[in-house]
Amino acid sequence: MPQNLAQPDDLEIVERRRDIRIVVSLAGRYTLADHRNARGERRTFSCRAVNISGSAIALAAPVIGNIGERVRTNIDHLGRLDGAVARVLSRGFVMSIAASEDERLRLLDRIEWIEKHKNHDVQELRATNRFVPANPSSRLVLATGMTLTCLVIDLSETGAAVSADVDPEIGTVCAVGTIVGRVVRRFVGGFAVQFINPPRREEVELMAIVND
Repeated sequence: MPQNLAQPDDLEIVERRRDIRIVVSLAGRYTLADHRNARGERRTFSCRAVNISGSAIALAAPVIGNIGERVRTNIDHLGRLDGAVARVLSRGFVMSIAASEDERLRLLDRIEWIEKHKNHDVQELRATNRFVPANPSSRLVLATGMTLTCLVIDLSETGAAVSADVDPEIGTVCAVGTIVGRVVRRFVGGFAVQFINPPRREEVELMAIVND
């Protein structure tokens, strides 16, 4: 039999790999084709990949695009992925992945590696003991009374890194969940809020993550 002909077992393995779907918690950033700034550039938001397969990825995200809207993401350990909004979730969306067959197989290799190693990763602790909340979606309340859905990128007793459909100036007063703070830094995909009256470590996640 010629060497280049696939065997039935080989085809079964390929099909099974295409069906791989894993639960993850991977930080990333994304842009939506129809969400642009005053200069016409795509705005960048932070996100968290929560479920990934070779054909789609579910994102916890502060800004949700329209069905069919083009999406560009860059996810830790996965790299750049392009696609379109396929389904809208309550706090994010599912994005279909546009890729060639070779690109999809390489993605499946990365997914298998993540599944094998995800429970063995050791997170670096910063000086302020920042951590990623189990549920990253919350609300951001501005001093004007405007309330927005936001993604809490990470948390500590003293502050939070946040992404939302707003680009506040340094010094802006706002509340992440029920904790009041001021914007102290801006970065690509979000901004940092320093809490005015920091809560205790065991209370910070309960107070910062609020979903009505």
